[in-house]
Amino acid sequence: MTSTPSRTSAPSVYARRLGTLAAIAAAATLTTLLTAPTAAASPPTPISAAAARSYLATVTPKTEGSTSGYSRDLFPHWSTVSGTCNTRETVLKRDGSGVVQDSSCAAVSGSWYSEYDGATWTAASDVDIDHMVPLAEAWRSGANSWTTAKRQQFANDLTRPQLIAVTDNVNQAKGDLDPGKWLPPRTAYRCTYARMWVQVKQYWALSMDSTEKTALVNVLNAC
Repeated sequence: MTSTPSRTSAPSVYARRLGTLAAIAAAATLTTLLTAPTAAASPPTPISAAAARSYLATVTPKTEGSTSGYSRDLFPHWSTVSGTCNTRETVLKRDGSGVVQDSSCAAVSGSWYSEYDGATWTAASDVDIDHMVPLAEAWRSGANSWTTAKRQQFANDLTRPQLIAVTDNVNQAKGDLDPGKWLPPRTAYRCTYARMWVQVKQYWALSMDSTEKTALVNVLNAC
């Protein structure tokens, strides 16, 4: 005679299966948490995409000025922040992970994640501090009429998202280009980049040309 399975056995089998699946899912979640990269430090949080779009709606594009008379020396940068630490060293410490500095405030170890290209570096020499709005771009956008003291404040601005640690050759590729001519190769950061750029230009009352504004609007409309 063929035996008939007990009606109470099926629920217990399902319960065991569900318990096993739950355990597997929990283990997978734990593994993800343990292996996921830690959040990188970053510049001050920029204005929202909505706020950036609202500001851009008020901007009347202006033809960009020339670099006649421009010199980086007219934007004194890497000013002393405290003790022996200057602006560059302060940003390296802020944007890095596990950064150790020597008695002169130079970073001797740590790691830096470059938001522009997604690369991680363990030598400070591989990292540049990028001026979000480049100094020459600022000059062409109105900073040529500023005092040297104001240009110094701009070049060392830690309050706005104007300074960020990034891969050196990517920063060099950007040069003094605005978003109409250059955007970070890591597309996931472009929305943040546009928000940062708009906030800096808004705060410092710097002009925008038409291609620059159009590029920013296009990026922010996709945020």
